[in-house]
Amino acid sequence: MRQANSAQRDFANRACHGSAARSHLRSGVVTASLALVAVTCTTTTSLADENGVSFWVPGFFGSLAATPQQPGWSLASIYYHTDVSGSGNIAVSREITIGQFNPKLDASVNANVHGIADVGFVIPSYVFATPLFGGQVSAGLLMAYGNNDASLNATATGMLGLIPFTKSISLQQDTMGLGDLLPMFAERWNAGVNNYMAYLTGDIPVGRYSSSNLANIGIGHGALDGGLGYTYFDPKAGHEFSAVAGLTGNFENPSTNYTNGIDFHLDWAASQFLTKQLQVGVVGYVYDQLSPDRGCARNCARSNRALSVSVLRSGLYFLSRACRAT
Repeated sequence: MRQANSAQRDFANRACHGSAARSHLRSGVVTASLALVAVTCTTTTSLADENGVSFWVPGFFGSLAATPQQPGWSLASIYYHTDVSGSGNIAVSREITIGQFNPKLDASVNANVHGIADVGFVIPSYVFATPLFGGQVSAGLLMAYGNNDASLNATATGMLGLIPFTKSISLQQDTMGLGDLLPMFAERWNAGVNNYMAYLTGDIPVGRYSSSNLANIGIGHGALDGGLGYTYFDPKAGHEFSAVAGLTGNFENPSTNYTNGIDFHLDWAASQFLTKQLQVGVVGYVYDQLSPDRGCARNCARSNRALSVSVLRSGLYFLSRACRAT
């Protein structure tokens, strides 16, 4: 729901023999998300997050990720809009998953999926003034509320035995509600121009979600994610480089009995400060799933009927990879 060590994921297959495998820009710029990918498993092993929706989206950390912050309370309020589309095997796999087409039929399918999301975020956080283990501790909670509008259109043509057939579908759903809660705890250490960080975060699946929905706000399952970060920052020269690596572990989705594998991610950023408030630079990432998913192939096709256009998943990146069957 990835070709190994690939920085940007293309939409990937999750129909029949494949499965199609979060962004918090550190200085209060949080990216909401849509991932319009789905899964219909008929193989026993897949390296793909369910519905193409992973807990982590590249860009979660950016510039100055590991540098100490100002002690005390802070509150970020953010509005996010995204408009994304997919076609080909992305949509075909989705149609099969929600039961519109039988994957055993000899048919040619022309399909498109489209999603629009408008999301508001409130992110309260607190930085403790008292050091712990020589570092600075912070705690925060990301909360979201928004609207997700998804549509799916397709036409299948083929043969049912000796009889030719054509079938068309047009589905649309507009979902509004709360997203999942994402707590985060971090500790940062400073040593001159070198800064270090350790963090722990996760997903509390309380957002609006149903495996029978065409559009969802939450992801339907819990997750834990932790990792380490480093920032080189020279205030005099204005040079900055940051890198944060981590692993995501996923809990079972109780609605589909499907469990994502372990994901690895590396976010990095390099920038030059032009003034104390203005900087320019570049960002990038590496994302790969390390272990297979676990779940029932036929149950997935029957009960996992969501398009899973999941807000809180990046509309800028579609993290997918082809299913590797054993």
